[in-house]
Amino acid sequence: MRIPLQLALLALLLATGLLLSFSDVEKLPADPLPASPAEAAWVDSVFNSLTPEQRLGQLFMVAAYSNKDKAHAAYIERLVRNQHIGGVMFLQGGPKRQALMTNRLQAAAKVPLLIAMDAEWGLDMRLDSSAHFAKQMTLGAMDDPRYVYEMGRDIARKMRALGVHISFAPVIDVNSNPGNPVIGNRSFGEDQERVAKLGIQYIRGLQENGVMAVAKHFPGHGDTDTDSHVSLPVINTDLARLTKVDLVPFQQSFEAGVMGVMVAHLYMPLFDTTNAKTTTLSHALVTDLLKDKMGFKGLVFTDALNMKSVSKLYKDGELDAMALAAGNDVLLFSEDVPAALIRIREAVNAGHLRQEDLDLRIKKILRVKYWAGLAKYHPTKLATMRDSLNLPASKVLAQNIFEHAVTVVKNDDKLLPFQRLDTLRIAAITIGTQAEGPYATIFNKYQPGPVYAVPNRYADDSTFTRIAARLGGYNVVVVSLHGMNNTPSHNYGIGDGALKFLKQLEANPRFKTVVVAMGNAYGLKFLENARTLVCGYEDHYAAQLVVPQVLFGALPARGKLPVTVSPTLRTTTGIATADLHRLRYAVPESQGLSSRVLAQIDNIALESQTYAAAPGCQVLVARNGTVVFDQSYGYCTYDQSQPVTSSTLYDLASVTKVAGTLQAVMYLKDQGKLNIEEKVATYLPELARTNKRDMTIRDVLLHQAGLKPGIPTWERTVNSSGLKPTFYASIRSDNFPNEVAPGEYSTKAADDSVWAWTMRSSLLPKIKGKYPTEYSDLSFIVMKRVCEKILKEPLEDFLQDNFYRPLGLGSMTYNPLQRFPKSCIAPTENDTYYRREQLQGTVHDQTAALVGGVGGHAGLFATANDLAVLMQMNLQNGKYGGSRYFQSPVVTEFARPQMAGGRRGLGWDHGDPTKHEGPTSNLAPASTFGHTGFTGTCVWMDPDNQILYIFLSNRVYPDAGNNKLRQYNIRTRIHEVIYKSMAAEMAKK
Repeated sequence: MRIPLQLALLALLLATGLLLSFSDVEKLPADPLPASPAEAAWVDSVFNSLTPEQRLGQLFMVAAYSNKDKAHAAYIERLVRNQHIGGVMFLQGGPKRQALMTNRLQAAAKVPLLIAMDAEWGLDMRLDSSAHFAKQMTLGAMDDPRYVYEMGRDIARKMRALGVHISFAPVIDVNSNPGNPVIGNRSFGEDQERVAKLGIQYIRGLQENGVMAVAKHFPGHGDTDTDSHVSLPVINTDLARLTKVDLVPFQQSFEAGVMGVMVAHLYMPLFDTTNAKTTTLSHALVTDLLKDKMGFKGLVFTDALNMKSVSKLYKDGELDAMALAAGNDVLLFSEDVPAALIRIREAVNAGHLRQEDLDLRIKKILRVKYWAGLAKYHPTKLATMRDSLNLPASKVLAQNIFEHAVTVVKNDDKLLPFQRLDTLRIAAITIGTQAEGPYATIFNKYQPGPVYAVPNRYADDSTFTRIAARLGGYNVVVVSLHGMNNTPSHNYGIGDGALKFLKQLEANPRFKTVVVAMGNAYGLKFLENARTLVCGYEDHYAAQLVVPQVLFGALPARGKLPVTVSPTLRTTTGIATADLHRLRYAVPESQGLSSRVLAQIDNIALESQTYAAAPGCQVLVARNGTVVFDQSYGYCTYDQSQPVTSSTLYDLASVTKVAGTLQAVMYLKDQGKLNIEEKVATYLPELARTNKRDMTIRDVLLHQAGLKPGIPTWERTVNSSGLKPTFYASIRSDNFPNEVAPGEYSTKAADDSVWAWTMRSSLLPKIKGKYPTEYSDLSFIVMKRVCEKILKEPLEDFLQDNFYRPLGLGSMTYNPLQRFPKSCIAPTENDTYYRREQLQGTVHDQTAALVGGVGGHAGLFATANDLAVLMQMNLQNGKYGGSRYFQSPVVTEFARPQMAGGRRGLGWDHGDPTKHEGPTSNLAPASTFGHTGFTGTCVWMDPDNQILYIFLSNRVYPDAGNNKLRQYNIRTRIHEVIYKSMAAEMAKK
């Protein structure tokens, strides 16, 4: 009765036209195993060299583990030597151990082995210390399918380097059952046409790069709620659904030339009414449907024959013989090869298997071996394998995938991406992970502050109550859920306490809540009441890098849900968000720089510590608005008690000129409130009766107004006994408000005194009727005075309100001790002549200290990252974070050299063309602009190549006379490495 039923079903398939031929598929060669005379000769030669027993061994592919003991390796080797198995499927272990074991097994084989792996989302599905790309649900969310091809290509190249020829991927099951415990995020999604399209991209990526793809799990494992590893799933599908949904990706992949297919362990009464008979053993399905009617010509693999859903039903070896009788070509994960060989011979003798059919399958396997290059087998090269498996380009690809996949599912309050950071007080709460990690690190790049971590995702109510009590000062709360799993019955790893906490947050009118699910999209059904909801799909490193960047608009959201989560969250749901041009964070190769060459910075930074040029430093490199290198080195002091971190604040010294005062100057010019051709006396009438009455704003900014480099200021306020009491007091008061150092306060008249001394200062002698270009701190003391006169407010207040707070620069500040503990700040000089103490948190520059820490020329403190944000805004001519800080290209105007061959822009500095070892690398173009600082700092921007370089150190600790940073040319040599890294990447192309 069973056979006629199946013939009737297959006839119906053809009659109704439901087995379609898809003509628009991107095609590989029509025959997935193209023949050639050389191939045929090799196949016949090998086949004829084997005994009938040895030929049967080629049908087996057994499981191997490189992390098991010597006995296991010896057992597999015996199967290779004695049973002549055709291949090995590697499971757990490590790359080097697997390569060593592969070489050992290949050496023992009469016919080279086919080596396979199950590496759906990269080698790390099976091997430690290997690259993870993305699971297929993540790929299904992307807006650009080319990354699926690139992922397949990268995985193939790694497999070949490891000596692997077959990948059991992609999964092309249509995931139509949200309760599916075994497929879930391994599927591209629920739309069969999209599953087919992405599956073909994956197949092409593998096979065009030398690795055989195996589409699975035929005829479709998506509509089940049972794990086939444990028990046999029953799929009561009807004919129409099977052909219109589940078979579509398989049919299209066959048309596209996939070389392998894996048959699932399922019970489908549609094909076999034998009680609980798995599809793996169904002749009607494997031979009649798959091979004959659908025309598949490649290798047919069983799913793992050790799966308890089927293996528990049969005696040793019976399953293997029955699988061959059904039409399978390769017996995967046989539990007992010797017993199976006995059963197979018995089946041949009994007429249940035809020897001619088995011979054809064996030759088909040999043809795949020829295609894989095993006719000219070479052992895996251990010397080059490690580099091949750890290409920086793989990290670029992994991040690109998540950049195109992360999905803003709901944005009801139009909150994302976050824009004006001065109006948003954002709290970050992570559930299921520690506070330290890539997610929190990147989040803090945009919004400094504590990350409240709940490591246990099943924490009780009391834990969340304690966190809720700390949220009073915030108006936005971002809760990210980590450590999620793929188990529907356990709410995908979301604890009841977390769900209750989220419900309470959503009900609280004091703030808005953003919920981020770093896991399976199906878990969103427990979160759909959130007004702002983001899906990161996985808790992988690359996902944790990308999601905060999407939240803050450094990256736009592009993804769409590949599955229907609930009636309100349906497939293709996804809200595109804007790119606000904030700094991004990625690996160097993503922006055309070589991480291998940039690693030379480590040696130069270590050299600076070894030679005591500076106890430590921060180095940051960005290109095209993307930070690609951000490292902290050494310690704050030579006793190595406090390591430098990315949160360490440094005294910027004269970098203050461009990061502080010049920002205000350019703002006023941009607003039409300052004419740089005008005389300074126009804005400061008190100069009209001084020798500075004719100097212009332009001349001051160019350091050619005749101002001396410096004049005595603080020196006038001390005597041999120390600080003069007319200028200082040990207690802060209205008359002595300015902290010069902890416990020492200068008079409120200090700023006016410095200004008076500046006005009365003599000028440089003219040369040929013109003042020489002479760098002067006085220039920016003058410009600070001009700015404050026009702005009618203190410079520091203006900068905080109009630049630093809106940009989210939590560390950039004057007088950092008012906001930060000393431990966050790198110390500078042990001042033995003025303040007579070790300086830490009070500005090193004496004149700036005298006037209360806010000088036009010095006084700012910051981290490298915050300085980078400000400078990137300048490099983008005022556009950043969705706001325009300058309406015109005023930065370009101020930055360009004002005289041919000169190094001065308007306030900005350039490299010195007259010196071999100047402040910038000789490889940097002449357009590069920035500034250096006395304490051992610099910032340089290259608009031609869109490169930003920052170096912060405290080389003046403990002695400002330490010139080793310049002596060993540390800053410039690091700058040079950046250009060498760019040249190295260009050379690859």
